[in-house]
Formats: sequence, C-alpha cells, structure tokens
Amino acid sequence: MKKNINLIALLLLSISIFSCKKDDFNYPEGHVGISKITNYPIITLKGDLLTFVNQGTTYTDAGVTAMVGETSVEFTSSGTVNTAVPGVYVIDYAAKNEDGFAATAYRSVIVMSTSADIPNHNYSGTYDRYAGGSPNGQTSTWTKTGNGVYTVANPGGATGVTVTAVNYSGNLIAIPQQETSAGTMSSSGGVYNPTASPLQYVWTILNATYGTSPRTFVKK
Repeated sequence: MKKNINLIALLLLSISIFSCKKDDFNYPEGHVGISKITNYPIITLKGDLLTFVNQGTTYTDAGVTAMVGETSVEFTSSGTVNTAVPGVYVIDYAAKNEDGFAATAYRSVIVMSTSADIPNHNYSGTYDRYAGGSPNGQTSTWTKTGNGVYTVANPGGATGVTVTAVNYSGNLIAIPQQETSAGTMSSSGGVYNPTASPLQYVWTILNATYGTSPRTFVKK
C-alpha cells in the first residue's frame, strides 16, 4: 500500500511540474500570440475645418498630416474648390496603413460672395419651425458673428445642436459640413426669403438622425 501511495505522489508531482510550465512570451515582432498588431492611421487637419475664402481669390489647401504610429504616411485628397463661384465645397482626405485599414477626414471650404449686400444682411433672431402650415413648437435661433456668418442653435428645430451657418451669396444659406453633437451635419437647398411677411427660410438638414424633407422656419 505504501508503494502505491508513493507512486501516486510521484505522478501528482510530475503533473504539477508540467502544469506550472511558464508560457513563452517571445512572440515574433509585431505579434501577440498568433494575432498581428496593427496601428490605425490617424489624420489631422492642418488649418481649420471650416475655411473661408473670398470669391475671386486663390485657394491653396493646407492639407493634413497622416500618421501610422510615429510614421508619416501618404494621404490622398479629392474634391475641388472653384473660387469664381460662391458656395460650400468639401475636400475629402484618406490614408491607409500597410494592412489596408483606412482613416478619413474632410474640410469644408466656403467661398463667400464679395457682393456689397452680404454685410448688410442680418438674419439674427428666433424662428418657429412650421409643419403643415403652422408652428409645431420647435424653434431655431440665429446669432450673427461676422459678415455672412452665424451661429445657429437648433438648426433643424430639435434642441441640443448648434452649428455654424453661412449666407454665402445673395439670399442663399447653408450649413457647411461639420461635426455636431448629433454627428456630421450639413444642409442643402437653403434659401432665405427677405420679402416674406414674416421673414422665413427653408433648408434640408443632412444628417443621419434627421428626415430628408425641407424644413421651413418663420421669424417670430
């Protein structure tokens, strides 16, 4: 019986020795176990996200820096700016790492009309959103911060979002593509009607959480 006990003890000791064997952490460079480590590209804008230029001037894009870890990598850009025509233009940037993982960024370039009437416009005030021909209880507030430039609270009517909006030519208005608390936002079809009584405007909000119908706002 004692012999059997000693044999069992020897077996248990052998199991303990093998089970306590340390893992080998000498992984190949750039790997953890069988998994390859990858650094995602990061794109940083040079200059401002919203860039203003006057009609008829020359626009030179400031570009970006694209990094993978501590290494600079090449980036591509797409989009053009026609400074002869007032409007909102978007330049898109992209970069990839060696494993094909991509990063993107953008810049909104606003070409402002040099027409003398732009500085005279002042669309500041609070507006009721109209739906079905009557106010729906939502409001939007404009505050002028520069010639043709406004801060707009609740641009779609719902609370909690603030954007920069522009009156870039005549009575045309727009939200240049930008980041907000509701995600990336811009607008299309924006027109201010200064001859309506009361004053009013319409635009379509471009954002994943908003509908695609034009929204009408009437000054209080």
